[in-house]
Amino acid sequence: MRTLMAYAAGLLFGLGLAISGMTDPARVLSFLDIADEWDPTLAFVLGGAVITTFIGYRLVLRRSSPFFGDKFQLPTKRELDSRLLGGAALFGIGWGLSGYCPGPAIASVVGLSTPLVAMLVAMIGGWWLAKRFSGSR
Repeated sequence: MRTLMAYAAGLLFGLGLAISGMTDPARVLSFLDIADEWDPTLAFVLGGAVITTFIGYRLVLRRSSPFFGDKFQLPTKRELDSRLLGGAALFGIGWGLSGYCPGPAIASVVGLSTPLVAMLVAMIGGWWLAKRFSGSR
């Protein structure tokens, strides 16, 4: 049941990205380009995600355990370090250059294009490098 719920959540997330237009890199790049024809759509999508997460966490964490698991798996690390900041910077640079972040990129695979392939190769390469140099194998 856990696997089924994970797939359902992924499908819901992907549908949300597609319906909101966030799988279109031109829309994302228009949001990041505040000097030209700025498109505020992404701000509303992000705002909706923040509000949903804010409310959702408060409701879910009232429970003693999740519906489909033994315990909640929440991050415990609170400090900022160079790995976190470097990863965030690389994510932002890649997002700004390509218009894709991992969720929309994977949701866009059906319309494969050369820029999307380049982004996916870079993303997989980044995962591999992070795993190789993080010491966790």
